[in-house]
Amino acid sequence: MSGLHISNLSHDFDDVPVVRGVSVFVAPGEVVCLLGPSGCGKTTLLRVAAGLERLQRGQVHIGEAIVADAATGHDLPPEKRGIGLMFQDYALFPHLSVRENILFGVGANSDERRTWIDQALRLMDLEKHAVSFPHMLSGGQQQRVALLRALAPKPRVLFLDEPFSGLDITRRAQVRQQTLEVLKDIGVATLMVTHDPEEAMFMADRILVMNHGRVVQDGTPVETYFDPADPFVAGFFGPINRLSGVVADGHVATPLGTFPASDFEAGTRIEVLVRPEGLRLAEAGKTPRENPGDAPCKPAPPVRMALPETASHFEVKSARPLGGSSLVIFALPLPDGSELAIEARVPGMFLPAPGSRVTVSVNANEAHLFKAE
Repeated sequence: MSGLHISNLSHDFDDVPVVRGVSVFVAPGEVVCLLGPSGCGKTTLLRVAAGLERLQRGQVHIGEAIVADAATGHDLPPEKRGIGLMFQDYALFPHLSVRENILFGVGANSDERRTWIDQALRLMDLEKHAVSFPHMLSGGQQQRVALLRALAPKPRVLFLDEPFSGLDITRRAQVRQQTLEVLKDIGVATLMVTHDPEEAMFMADRILVMNHGRVVQDGTPVETYFDPADPFVAGFFGPINRLSGVVADGHVATPLGTFPASDFEAGTRIEVLVRPEGLRLAEAGKTPRENPGDAPCKPAPPVRMALPETASHFEVKSARPLGGSSLVIFALPLPDGSELAIEARVPGMFLPAPGSRVTVSVNANEAHLFKAE
């Protein structure tokens, strides 16, 4: 057995369940992200697995060793588990230089690790800062030092808790890339906590989406995004347009179009979730603009939904540029006479005037059907 194995772990605070029967496996060289909203239990799960909180129920293996077993009371302290830890505040020693921070815990006589540190400093563009102190570094540089310090003792498992949350958006992208390169080069099993879906999509080999203390979906980034297990998972990855209808003859009709629903029984009320990037828009009388997401990400090609003839044109409420794309909000008339605001993200500059009309079609890869609660 290798890597990290967490088996049926549960944890309470003041008799309130925080983690409920969660099992996790992280293979050597694999990056697994615990993704979910604040309070879902992801950080508690990481802290218990790392030994920072005492295990209440379940078992934790690291490599061949059982490091914690609630049934026997066995619970090794963090420093004896062969792990690396990195938190969002970095916790660098202010009185030690960059090199001294990284060497801390490795041993002054470890020539092999000293050589590795020299190489890692060059890889992370920190070589010229080796004798600098933490207060002399930028946030991104401090993050990289903290990562190298966690990796210097050659841990079997690395635990990262929101490691990029303190960085600005531009620096964050660069540091993520450098971090991922180092993790893949070393091949350490890595369990990372984040509440940022984009970060999880970029960093993870697998994403474990958590909600109310449970893992509600375990899959690759592509699986999790394009085949969400439930409405919570679908909605956590960004804005969602929500429609509803009742299944008849294997389809469900909505004001935005008719969707195939052969997996549901006739008469079932369905919630249809459509991502903004799954809509194709065109000014009335023109050809719809293709979205990058129109290329199928599943074996079967996307199915185009035919719109009702009486609702082929929709009134634009607003349009705003977002850099590489445009956010267009249009009004969808509902059967009761009210309107529903629908968001669409269109690549490039597409800014129809408020009050103008657009035609709309839907990419089936970006529409998800669930039985209504």
